Amino acid sequence: MQVPATFAYEKAGSVPHALELLDRYGPDARVVAGGHSLIPMMKLRLAQPEALIDINGLTELAQLAVEDGELVIGSMVRHAELLASATATGLFPIFADAERVIADPIVRNRGTVGGSLCQGDPSEDLAAVFAALRATAVVQARAGVRKVPVREFHEGPYETAVGDGELLIALRVPVLDGAGSAYEKVERRVGDWPVAAAGAVLRVDGGVIAQAGIGLTAVGAEHFCAPEAEAHLIGKPPGAEVFAEAGRIAAEHCDPHSDQRGPADYKRHLAAELTRRALTRAAERI
Repeated sequence: MQVPATFAYEKAGSVPHALELLDRYGPDARVVAGGHSLIPMMKLRLAQPEALIDINGLTELAQLAVEDGELVIGSMVRHAELLASATATGLFPIFADAERVIADPIVRNRGTVGGSLCQGDPSEDLAAVFAALRATAVVQARAGVRKVPVREFHEGPYETAVGDGELLIALRVPVLDGAGSAYEKVERRVGDWPVAAAGAVLRVDGGVIAQAGIGLTAVGAEHFCAPEAEAHLIGKPPGAEVFAEAGRIAAEHCDPHSDQRGPADYKRHLAAELTRRALTRAAERI
């Protein structure tokens, strides 16, 4: 039988209250939202927090709107809400592509965008999506708010830039005119973590690529992105050969590891192929 260790439980009534509770309980406290990652780890006693701070009632963290030229996605937005948002998926079809293949409806109805990013799993889908979109994470502490580029947010496996006494409150994504986006994923079965996945964002101006974002997950890409492949794309007209070469460059700079989902060589092959496919679909959507 899987039974968590003893822990205190507090329900936060506001963001300031949640931050006060984090300070009160110290570094061994954990925030719980959807709980799909944390609770199983507690059952196995891989995680033994002294206190759980429940933020499910913080509706101020469930914002999903365009503000000052950016799409603002509150950390408590559920996966299903992001998938159902005509605003978010209309601006960035990559969200619809990714959210459709994240877990299953039960997880999508309860799991949160912020929880997914803060888990810091090396195979996390949305980490690659937000890396491709060059989003900014908004992190709040009692001392104030700071902004962290998503490409600097993940500091290692299961490690993020959110420190003790801090709370991820939102993601901000710059809205791009003349852009297209897409996400491609290979999984062993429906709802599984990816064997490999790639996201792409392209903006074309004057017939050439003016801005490119490539996100990769489950293939050991540093910070979930492929800057060398992005640099290759800039200034070139979108096309099959250009996209194939970008995929090759992205795969070359990955560091996949063999595991139960497949050998490293297969994952590297997927990184190249899925990058090419994502770039092709993104270009078609411009």
